[in-house]
Amino acid sequence: MKLMNTLMASAAVTLAFSLAGPAFAQDCERGTLDKRFCDVDGDLLADAPTDPAQLVDPDTLVFAYTPVEDPAVYAEAWSDFLDHLKAETGKEVVFFPVQNNAAQIEAMRSGRLHIAGFNTGSNPLAVNCAGFNPFTIMASEDGSFGYEMEIITYPNSGITTPADIKGKQLAFTSPTSNSGFKAPSAILKAEFGLIADTDFEPVYSGKHDNSILGVANKDYPAAAIANSVMSRMIERDVIKPEQVVSIYKSQTFPTTGFGTAHNLTPELRAKIEGAFFNFEWEGTTLKAEFEKSNEGQFLPMNYKEFWDVIRKIDAANDVSYACE
Repeated sequence: MKLMNTLMASAAVTLAFSLAGPAFAQDCERGTLDKRFCDVDGDLLADAPTDPAQLVDPDTLVFAYTPVEDPAVYAEAWSDFLDHLKAETGKEVVFFPVQNNAAQIEAMRSGRLHIAGFNTGSNPLAVNCAGFNPFTIMASEDGSFGYEMEIITYPNSGITTPADIKGKQLAFTSPTSNSGFKAPSAILKAEFGLIADTDFEPVYSGKHDNSILGVANKDYPAAAIANSVMSRMIERDVIKPEQVVSIYKSQTFPTTGFGTAHNLTPELRAKIEGAFFNFEWEGTTLKAEFEKSNEGQFLPMNYKEFWDVIRKIDAANDVSYACE
């Protein structure tokens, strides 16, 4: 897909955001947040509404996990946690399978999504455009967390370094993905002098698993992916380790951030946060899936600090958080 198609897709997403829900201009500090929100305390997150009438306490809570892999797999993986969330909040809880980042952000912006895990790259857009308030990430039992962006190819592809991508095709996932687009774009330009549509042909697979499978099956000569996704796919025997070769590995980035819509009642938000932090992982469907990438607890975090490197990558790529 050429750059023009990407820009057209981004424009369509922007239009969808501008049409999703009413916009209420307020006279307040907000930084880069949409005009519907305020950030009086300077934590870069949308403050809860000061008008009690604007707070929501739905009978059914809707949860969505970032659309990186097969939604059916993750509906099952999250089932034990959602049962726990139901018990802790006294609410019905449903899993909402989203197909792309734009749909997930739009769902929260329009008030149809209450709890979510947004992937690394889409977190800042969800925060600024949808009022997302992240407060936790998954971590290993020793407290370490994160993943790396890797550029992969297949054996005997003729590509042994990112410089060899020149004149060839590289698969990205989507323009909102950190490891699937933004980080590799910045790195390829800064370290190797390679620019999409000028030095190589970018194509967009839509998801990390599509990119990984595409390389393993030799549909793409190379792809930029999150290695945490690749690890889980290898553990599930979706691909064999020998089908792919890594030619670049980045610094460690924060993984999916979990949180709530900014306008839930304080009591409900407290119950939801408590459900994340008192969840017992051992013997659950969540543990069975995410121990494949060495994750076994929810770690408290703050967006301002943990996502600083991601906002810097966005700045290097001239990414705007404007919603309209």
